[in-house]
Amino acid sequence: MVHLTKIYTRTGDAGQTRLSDNSVAAKTDLRVEAYGQVDEANAVLGVATARGDLPDELNAALRLIQNELFDLGADLSTPLAENPPWEPLRIVASCIERLEGWCDEYSAQVGPLNSFILPGGTQTAAQLHVARTIVRRAERTAWRAAQEYGLDVEGGLNPLALTYLNRLSDLLFLASRVANAEIGDVLWVPGTDRTPVEPRAAQRRAKAEQSNAAE
Repeated sequence: MVHLTKIYTRTGDAGQTRLSDNSVAAKTDLRVEAYGQVDEANAVLGVATARGDLPDELNAALRLIQNELFDLGADLSTPLAENPPWEPLRIVASCIERLEGWCDEYSAQVGPLNSFILPGGTQTAAQLHVARTIVRRAERTAWRAAQEYGLDVEGGLNPLALTYLNRLSDLLFLASRVANAEIGDVLWVPGTDRTPVEPRAAQRRAKAEQSNAAE
């Protein structure tokens, strides 16, 4: 149980913070950037779930993920150690398997796509797209941290934490489609107002326009 008696501590005023193993790191450290971006994604998920218009099952899944994102942040902020003084919170294989199971379930539910989709539709779907892009950013930052500190080595990062971010972004893409189930996907129309020259490009554009009109 976390017990907080004072929110401000003044310990970060010099541009430094402490990782979960109590080691000192700059606030610009890539680990700090990565778990900060995970926190951003969690906040956006809070907005999406607070709207109350998602299917109960998906809403419950996202609430569980919000809790798991705290575990993920703890994982990213704890350098790997061979014999840590206490057992750190880590993302484990079952966390990823659960995300993949949800991806399979919602992929079957929303069906295949004929085009890329635009962020939008309902406000909840748009918020889920925002969360997805933040998770993608966190994944890129985590990989940069892994390049600096190593992956699955002493002092490095847990590779499953990075895999989790990858699968979560996939799930949030599908979740946004579920949120738009009643109004349909907003499809990308290639070239917008330009006339396609290549026949196959013209066919793809016509197909996207027809799908958008059908919604």
